[in-house]
Amino acid sequence: KVVVTAANVLDFQVGTSILPKTGACIFADKLYDTKGFNVTLTSRGCHSAVIEKNSKKERNKELNSWRSKRRMPFEGGFSKLRKRAKFKGHAKVTMQCFMEAICANLKKALTVSPT
Repeated sequence: KVVVTAANVLDFQVGTSILPKTGACIFADKLYDTKGFNVTLTSRGCHSAVIEKNSKKERNKELNSWRSKRRMPFEGGFSKLRKRAKFKGHAKVTMQCFMEAICANLKKALTVSPT
């Protein structure tokens, strides 16, 4: 799923709009380690694999390390996406984001080696 927002909207504020309806394991970075996001995950029957913030006293370093290693292969794909909008206006930028997401997924599909 793709959500396009203004630059002044933080990711975790709209993160709940792209969550699956029920049961999944959600991996996310430290920005999503908020009470509201965790409550939303549990209410939808999803398991939280959000990396915990360093300020938490009960943080589990080994678990955070494991979660980071699981997320790492997928994060590389985001670095190849455009960082700025080419067009002006919400509708045009949304179309650009959808097209770039489609192209990124097609490139991944072509580079995956058959097993």
